[in-house]
Amino acid sequence: MKQIALQRLRPSQMTHGMRVVAKKAEQYRSLSEHDRQMAIAEKPVPIVLGPNEVAYVTDHHHVVAALHLLRIPAVPVVLIEDLSSLTPEKFWLTMEDRRWTYPYDEHGRRQPFSDMPRHVWELPNDEYRSLAALARDAGAFEKTDTPLAEFRWADLLRSLLPAPTNDEEFDDALRKVIKLARSELAIGLPGFLGKS
Repeated sequence: MKQIALQRLRPSQMTHGMRVVAKKAEQYRSLSEHDRQMAIAEKPVPIVLGPNEVAYVTDHHHVVAALHLLRIPAVPVVLIEDLSSLTPEKFWLTMEDRRWTYPYDEHGRRQPFSDMPRHVWELPNDEYRSLAALARDAGAFEKTDTPLAEFRWADLLRSLLPAPTNDEEFDDALRKVIKLARSELAIGLPGFLGKS
């Protein structure tokens, strides 16, 4: 399986949840060296080649950022598609059409693709991404193959809850999110488990 240096990987989204990155880093850190290498190998990072053969991550941004924290130099990747022959404009249009990119900032505002951070670990923190991911991990909704599913959950939460500013507020918000995920407000979102 092909490996690529983390330094060469470019993000295809504007934000990530730092709490999720920290949790994943801790999970990897807790493993023995052998088990860590096995865990990394079992979850190759999907990439699309863009103009100038730049590798863009289409999923597992949190994993890449966590491995960067642990100073892991390279990760196995799986090539989803080679779009390197396209112009930058057509590349980003294709990425968006296929739902492989999400050009919205931590406030839910669309940004130009030219403002995409250079490295995955430079992405701004979005507490709503962490709330969505940790609520899913707690069983509030199912993981699905729907592209950008967590972003859709995060956007719903952004419209309903104030952004937590500390651990206590985050824990309180997470309890609310777990309840909200089983309410009629979440009907139609990917992984919705039904009303409780």
